[in-house]
Amino acid sequence: MLKSELREKILKVRKKFNNLKNDLGNIGENKLLLITSVQIMDEYFETKKKVEQKKTDLKDLSNKFRELKSLVYDYRDKKEEEMKRLSRDHEVFKKEIEKNKEDYEKIIEAAADEIENFVEKANLENPVQ
Repeated sequence: MLKSELREKILKVRKKFNNLKNDLGNIGENKLLLITSVQIMDEYFETKKKVEQKKTDLKDLSNKFRELKSLVYDYRDKKEEEMKRLSRDHEVFKKEIEKNKEDYEKIIEAAADEIENFVEKANLENPVQ
């Protein structure tokens, strides 16, 4: 401990001692020192209690942060899976549309061929006079 810190602490103890001496009168140096010591210990334990409460608060906050972080990562993972699924569905839908287009073109082509054959047959059976 540095000398300046020690001096500061001695000054605080003296100040408490003198305040008690002024408040209680001259009841004896030993009694004043004992009361000063008790007050300092009381302050120490109050401060210790506050520090412990702050540690607990910090631990709770840290746990809440971890929980929030976990929720964020879970949300992100779910959204990434959803995007992959949508992408796969999109590809399937795209292939289905392409297949339907090809099938439609085949149907149109077959229908055109049938109409052409029908017209040719009709022209052969009923030649134009």
